[in-house]
Amino acid sequence: MNSGIGLVFPGQGSQSVGMGKALCEAHPILKEVYAEASSVLGYDSAALCFEGPAERLNLTENTQPALLVSSIAALKTLDSAGLNPIAVAGHSLGEYSALVAAGGLSFQDAVGLVQKRGRYMSEAVAPGTGQVAALLGLTPDVVREVCCEASSVGVVAAANFNSPGQVVIAGEKAAVERAIELAKGKGCKKAIPLPVSVPVHTPLMQTAADRLAKDLAAVQWSDLKMPLINNADAKAISRAADIPPSLVRQLPSSVLWEDSVHAMAKMGVTTFVEVGPGTVLTGLIKRIVPEAKLLNVNDPKSLDATLQALSATHSA
Repeated sequence: MNSGIGLVFPGQGSQSVGMGKALCEAHPILKEVYAEASSVLGYDSAALCFEGPAERLNLTENTQPALLVSSIAALKTLDSAGLNPIAVAGHSLGEYSALVAAGGLSFQDAVGLVQKRGRYMSEAVAPGTGQVAALLGLTPDVVREVCCEASSVGVVAAANFNSPGQVVIAGEKAAVERAIELAKGKGCKKAIPLPVSVPVHTPLMQTAADRLAKDLAAVQWSDLKMPLINNADAKAISRAADIPPSLVRQLPSSVLWEDSVHAMAKMGVTTFVEVGPGTVLTGLIKRIVPEAKLLNVNDPKSLDATLQALSATHSA
């Protein structure tokens, strides 16, 4: 049964100290997931996720593996449900969790890749030179226009098309500030600076993408058990050969999250399960496809509720 289920995995910004701890305490088998990650990373992954400190957890090259590990541990708790998802997707970094879930690459390889990805992203721009902000209340076309106009003072681009009326822009500080000014003149309801120092999903990430391409070429990829709706094109991919180029394009390109969710709905996904820390994606999906059923797994309580809802669907 389980038809109509899609799994989605969170990206950077969903991390918090203590994430995954209650799940791991309730399901001690999950310790193996953290131990496997620690052997790749060279430090205690569980200690960083469960105890912090926040300053260390929030460093991009630590955040990315921490979120991947927490998401895959959460996914493991769903093993008993015998899920058969129609499709998977992940927001930016979450795309790697989704690929592990779909059988595209091994967990160990994914941990190593996202650690490098985080490091390359941090090194692509000098600290303190980038800025990221969410613009509320504008259409995608108006945001693109604003970025185009503001690019006379530096690099700025639409980084994430998250949900109707929420687009994240990123780039060089002066250009982002100019874009915010222009956006307000075009009816932007609110501009919220985000606590992300790396202007990801803009052309400033091309050097990071070029470095990552070599690492992606060095790991073993497999065809996916279910299609992944990718960030760069919001298209379904399932062939091993299509995955690395899509991940290389992902870094300097916008995350087409709104389009990706619509694509999943068109494929027949009626129940979205957010697997991993936080409920950011659940909130976005609620605005994109209001009629969808939304579940999440990030602690024992949400896991129980999700298993219950899935078994009810199963027996219906």
